[in-house]
Amino acid sequence: MSVGVLILGGGEATRLPGKLELAAGELPMLARVYRNVGRDRETWLAGKGSYPTALDAFLPAPVAIDRWSLRGPLAGLVTTMAQMRARWVFAVAGDAPLVDASFIETLAAERRPGDEAIVPVHEREGKRQLEPLAALYDRLAFLREGVPVLRAGGGVLRKVIDRLRTRFVEVADPRIFTNVNTPADYEALVESIRREQK
Repeated sequence: MSVGVLILGGGEATRLPGKLELAAGELPMLARVYRNVGRDRETWLAGKGSYPTALDAFLPAPVAIDRWSLRGPLAGLVTTMAQMRARWVFAVAGDAPLVDASFIETLAAERRPGDEAIVPVHEREGKRQLEPLAALYDRLAFLREGVPVLRAGGGVLRKVIDRLRTRFVEVADPRIFTNVNTPADYEALVESIRREQK
């Protein structure tokens, strides 16, 4: 199954401005995500505009500018999927530097006839946690359900997932979903990468 990649790289990042440009190992964070999942696949970035030159040099992928502003990840997903060609799309947050290409293959192997979304789930503090920004979507089905949600004034990604024929896949190790929202998150990521490199 051929899978395209959509990297969400246009959030507000109010708690950690400029986080996608911060170093995550030897690369800026967004560039690391691109390297991990976007090489050798149709890959698009969902953004608000151009990236700084130092970051843009690592991102040989087109950028789709959100059609609906201030509507969260759903707007970026719909805007970008409307321009992609691949039938199946792996959507990933630009601040999730530990997701890699093997995870895409893991999700793709779980797909069954009739599925329209493959969404990872795991336990966090005793609660079931969905990871819709490290998930696989049938692009045409997502557009079919996502556009009406946006036009109705909504921006909640979960509403679209509930409207799709979604397969939930249990993931035992939630570390893969590490994302960076605060300075403390970033410090923890840097320390984790440093330990791996020793």
